[in-house]
Amino acid sequence: MRPQDVVTNRPVPVDVEQAEAALVEHYPRLVRLAYLVLPPRLGRNRRVLTAHALAQRSLPRGRTPAGGAGLPLPRRSGGGAAADPGYAYVRQRVLRQALEAGLPLRRRAWPKRAQLPPLLPQVWGLRLFPRSGGADELALDQRLSALSGPGRAAYVLRGLERMQDAEVARTLAAAGAADPHAALAEADTVEAPGGASVAALLGSAEFDPCSLQARPTDLMRRRQHAKAALAATAAVVVCGALLGLPGEGWGPDGAAGPAYARNPAAERALDPTETVKVAAAVWKRSSRTDFSVWPARGGLTRDNALLRRALAVWARPGPSVQASATPATPVGPPMGPPQLLFAGDVDQARVVLLYDGLRVVRYAEPRDGTAGAALDFARVDGADAAAANALVVGRTDGNVRYLTAPWVRAASVRDLLDPAAVPTPLKRTADGVTAPLTSPAQARDCRSWDALELRDDAGPRLMTDLGELAPARLTSGPPSAPRDVSGPEERARWARTACLLPAVRSHGVRSVNSWAFAQQPLPEGNGTAAWLCTRAETWRGTGSRVLAQFQAPSAKRGAPGAIAARAEHSPTCGVRDPRVLAGVLWKSRGGNWYVLAAGSGQFRSITTSGGVRGTAEGNLLAIRAKAGVQAALEGRVESGARVGALR
Repeated sequence: MRPQDVVTNRPVPVDVEQAEAALVEHYPRLVRLAYLVLPPRLGRNRRVLTAHALAQRSLPRGRTPAGGAGLPLPRRSGGGAAADPGYAYVRQRVLRQALEAGLPLRRRAWPKRAQLPPLLPQVWGLRLFPRSGGADELALDQRLSALSGPGRAAYVLRGLERMQDAEVARTLAAAGAADPHAALAEADTVEAPGGASVAALLGSAEFDPCSLQARPTDLMRRRQHAKAALAATAAVVVCGALLGLPGEGWGPDGAAGPAYARNPAAERALDPTETVKVAAAVWKRSSRTDFSVWPARGGLTRDNALLRRALAVWARPGPSVQASATPATPVGPPMGPPQLLFAGDVDQARVVLLYDGLRVVRYAEPRDGTAGAALDFARVDGADAAAANALVVGRTDGNVRYLTAPWVRAASVRDLLDPAAVPTPLKRTADGVTAPLTSPAQARDCRSWDALELRDDAGPRLMTDLGELAPARLTSGPPSAPRDVSGPEERARWARTACLLPAVRSHGVRSVNSWAFAQQPLPEGNGTAAWLCTRAETWRGTGSRVLAQFQAPSAKRGAPGAIAARAEHSPTCGVRDPRVLAGVLWKSRGGNWYVLAAGSGQFRSITTSGGVRGTAEGNLLAIRAKAGVQAALEGRVESGARVGALR
């Protein structure tokens, strides 16, 4: 053994300049290390920003021993980063902060700096995340998310830093890990997916927080928040002006009590002992079948302290509460004691679901405290048995769990993009909480679309997550008689419609109906195309969205149809106006262009004008045209009235 191969326990001093040089030279590697060790629950955007913040906060204040007490100088053989005392010190600092960021917040202890959101860097209006890798990288990310922070660190130090177990144990101990050997044992349980190299997987673009993709945040919500901020600022200015006036300020309020007066009705609504708890068998004999007959379920229904916090946050959400609401949903306190639907542990949170006849409210807090509590509102008034089949009870790492209605007999998962596949059974707890399933509302692409299939006395019903508390029901058929999706033909059409559902996501959607209103033989023997009208109805009644689709024959599985037209706040394709007319410019396999149009069964003729002129009897039209031509459509219905195309 050569002298330079011996590990020495003598700390080597490191000054600021040496550590800064190591940080600048190995910055991408250090940020990747922090990103891999940080807890996945932070989400990819915050993990990226936190990883950069931890690396940038890792310089020493002065001259300090390399790696701190107890961390030996790395082996000199091999050269590179492994032989650099400055790099060893900065790596230890990054690792310690990344492990501290995964610790739970405690009520009686000051939070560590790494546990708080980073002050810098900050990115406004964008979400940043690494480039997507392949199936092996995704599988490894899921397996690492199941490990503890020290377990992830042990796995990454082995694979990324090429350390031996003894070095890993010493490095973890110096970084503050309580049991390094347990972390090594935990890392042993993770195998590289597909037999791939661990170093190659950890060095892939999936885990590179320095090579990023950018996407906007929720633009509609940003606009709403900006308007709300302007309105609040104007209100503060007006209040200040009025309060500054001599005399009574606002003026006398008649018989009204003073501000924040104790009101018995309001206090009763916020009393946890007054919450309505329906018995388990009430729904079997009730004349109604909706949320009002859901029994109170969960292991924490008698935890009055939890219920008190949920009701208090509902009435007075503090500035740290993450609140959301579906469009046009009032967010004020309950008018009376609400009904308790669920209170229990879901993944790493305590969750309470409440219902007041108009809204379902979900309150969630971490198991180890109340910091980071969330409050979600959703309108569910007028729900029937089909619409009251399930509620979202938890979301974690791109997965969703549902609380199913007491009348649901079985639950399964059906991939809408694979209409021939058999649905996969979905396990439920005794309280009706499902096992986690992938949420399509949070997916980055549309390679699959997992819908929830619930079976009750009326048969199977398809529900899908669109980013809200109440999943949307999927149906097929004419607007006058929509029905639950059944049969291979309807599932095949939904397979080409599912990837268009993000257009109605987070919009307060109650149901989505897809109606095949026409079949059209294509010119030159190119097969038969289907024309579909997809209409999303909302809980509030207004704000519906309509898409007209043209589905030409395609060999690609789940290929979405072409959107021929779209409209908002329109009665078209609904119960009030079940007529629809749409057209597209289509190219045949022979290279010829045509204007194709189709209307629902009420149309007796279709006329095109503008760049292409022609008329066809019946509800189908096909006319030769040139590339890029623009034409206007109009149809005549049974009554003789002229109806324009959807737009």
